[in-house]
Amino acid sequence: MLRAARRKRLAGLPAPDARGGTGRDCTECTLPSPEKSMRNRGEKCVPVRYKRPSGRRATLHDRLQSLPPSPSARGLRVTSTTVRAHPQAAMTDLSQVPSPYDESKFVAFEGSPFQLYQPYPPAGDQPGAIRQLLEGIGDGLSYQTLLGVTGSGKTYTMANVIAQAGRPAIVFAPNKTLAAQLYSEFREFFPRNAVEYFVSYYDYYQPEAYVPQRDLFIEKDSSVNEHIEQMRLSATKSLLERRDVVIVATVSAIYGIGNPTEYHQMILTLRTGDRISQRDVIARLIAMQYTRNETDFQRGTFRVRGDTIDIFPAEHAEMAVRLELFDDEIDSLQLFDPLTGRVRQKIPRFTVYPSSHYVTPRETVLRAIGAIKAELRERLDFFYKENKLVEAQRLEQRTRFDLEMLQELGFCKGIENYSRHLSGAQPGEPPPTLVDYLPPDALMFLDESHVLIGQFNGMYNGDRARKETLSEYGFRLPSALDNRPLKFAEFEGKMRQVVFVSATPADYEKQRAGDEVVEQVVRPTGLVDPIIHVRPATTQVDDLLSEIHERVKAGERVLVTTLTKRMAEQLTEFLSEHGVKVRYLHSDIDTVERVEILRDLRLGTFDVLVGINLLREGLDIPEVSLVAILDADKEGFLRAERSLIQTIGRAARNVNGTAILYGDRITDSMRRAIGETERRRAKQIAHNEAHGITPRGVVKRIKDIIDGVYNVDDARAELKAAQEAAKYEDMSEKQVGKEIKRLEKQMLDHAKNLEFEKAAAVRDQLAKLKSQVFGASGEDHIAPAA
Repeated sequence: MLRAARRKRLAGLPAPDARGGTGRDCTECTLPSPEKSMRNRGEKCVPVRYKRPSGRRATLHDRLQSLPPSPSARGLRVTSTTVRAHPQAAMTDLSQVPSPYDESKFVAFEGSPFQLYQPYPPAGDQPGAIRQLLEGIGDGLSYQTLLGVTGSGKTYTMANVIAQAGRPAIVFAPNKTLAAQLYSEFREFFPRNAVEYFVSYYDYYQPEAYVPQRDLFIEKDSSVNEHIEQMRLSATKSLLERRDVVIVATVSAIYGIGNPTEYHQMILTLRTGDRISQRDVIARLIAMQYTRNETDFQRGTFRVRGDTIDIFPAEHAEMAVRLELFDDEIDSLQLFDPLTGRVRQKIPRFTVYPSSHYVTPRETVLRAIGAIKAELRERLDFFYKENKLVEAQRLEQRTRFDLEMLQELGFCKGIENYSRHLSGAQPGEPPPTLVDYLPPDALMFLDESHVLIGQFNGMYNGDRARKETLSEYGFRLPSALDNRPLKFAEFEGKMRQVVFVSATPADYEKQRAGDEVVEQVVRPTGLVDPIIHVRPATTQVDDLLSEIHERVKAGERVLVTTLTKRMAEQLTEFLSEHGVKVRYLHSDIDTVERVEILRDLRLGTFDVLVGINLLREGLDIPEVSLVAILDADKEGFLRAERSLIQTIGRAARNVNGTAILYGDRITDSMRRAIGETERRRAKQIAHNEAHGITPRGVVKRIKDIIDGVYNVDDARAELKAAQEAAKYEDMSEKQVGKEIKRLEKQMLDHAKNLEFEKAAAVRDQLAKLKSQVFGASGEDHIAPAA
């Protein structure tokens, strides 16, 4: 009956002609009617959706036309303004968009939801490693280790294991930069599946802290990267909706987020034909922390036009959903581009997820308010008994304000500090984290596990020390201590089937995995590990100089590692005096300049790089044919077995790779490192001979990672820094303010584009400027609590 009424109401509207127009002149534009002038040219008029003014002040008509598309067949309004139809104006079905990938290279496995894009078949040790890992997973092994050397294609192996196992997976990386690289590679291997990115969404984060010695309270200050926040929300949505999911995460995944059960309860499912009123939809969206905004339509907002509601989901970056109602019934659902307004696809069903992981049902908030008040009374009694009146007044004022915000809005600034009450957990219980969103049969890969395990171990203690001081001095309730990362033992209890991935597994991996170690030693390129020579330390400098001259003649590069900063400086000076183009990589050089130095080494700006610790991830330079380790017989962290193997591996990407260890004796660490390298080398050579493989060098494009230019000469660099300082001193207060704003915007733009090295460089520049102008250091010098 309702639809019949609608048809009757629409019956009086002008009928479109055969060409799509209304058969009459447009009222606001200069185009004549289709009957008069478009018949002979085969063109048609269509109702306008968006009309943007070009280079002039917008008139009232322009502004009306720039409103979002009006439903033209829902009995609300029909626009009669016409324009010539654009050839791409028709609705685009997302499923019909052509794929840029070669369809013949997609591989599907029985019972697996993944479609793996294989640009090349597994080679070297990859087929055996894939088979052994899958057998271990099938046998229910809790821990396995993938011992993969540099350049052996460990990421490709992981992708094959995930695709063939057919189970959701999470891959941990030790930092954001490596996580971004893994995310990019997995998206290449799984373009048709959900590859998600879950890292800390803070571009800048200064946690709240109190320094009792100076009676200094540092307010929380942070800058959230909206793009990464959207990716985090997309990650949890994918885990709740589908099985073909790969999450790339950092240790941020063990920090508390919202309870998955309550998060799932807040989901709003919309289906065509469902009966729901507009007021109910709006109320549900507001409860999910969506904001109504009629002018600035962005992620996490919605707008209302008559019986049409446009929703920009918090977990989507470039797609919004249009909900059209007719008499409290969902008439249609459409996906559209929020920028152009073009409808992309009609859908029968859509699920709207909350705008934040911390969204909580109203009943839970009211229950939490009661629990917070009870804890507040208990804590105030304690302070009064201890005659700590200042702390009592401080705590009551701050907590009462938060309670008012929770009562009225359902959330408050720093709501994570009340996570224990909101989740209903007991004191000391682990908080809900991303790991709780994983299904029980998920796979876990810990990339560079020898670094990651240490990070997981250290997160809890550092966080607790700061919050204990806040609680003791009345800035937070004791329950804030339960807003914390997982303890390592708790993380272990939540682990699924784990694969440790490392070229040098540490003791923890060896202890857990035992004999379940899968080796990936043979590279697909046929490259073998470097030849190792041990030479006396007494003549190491002269011998090194002669070796450098040979490499420079061949157009190759050299890495030299020393034990102390002083020795590195003296060696750099000595080599420079003897005509060698050399640079010195030390701890005072920031991340950005470090990347530039490595790039200049590859370009041939200089030939030799001297450093103390060249083990950091990312130092893979195919042009390096010689690694020289001075004083290799001095036992310690820098000359331990794992450190030596990592350093020797820096020459493994060159066909002529060689490592020279200078020492007057062979230590146990040297013996083990040499033995392990020789074992791998023998296996690689045997494989090449058996299969007739000729080793070929790695061709790696030299990227312009950083746009900045750094001078080779240290004196000129210092002069440049002095000139910068003088420029800031000559600026007025207004100019300094503008410069700070410019740098802050530049930093946020770099972080939004996942260019973390550039963002770090601008951050350091900003800190120096503030320190120089205002006398406030940009670094955190919080003293430990007494």
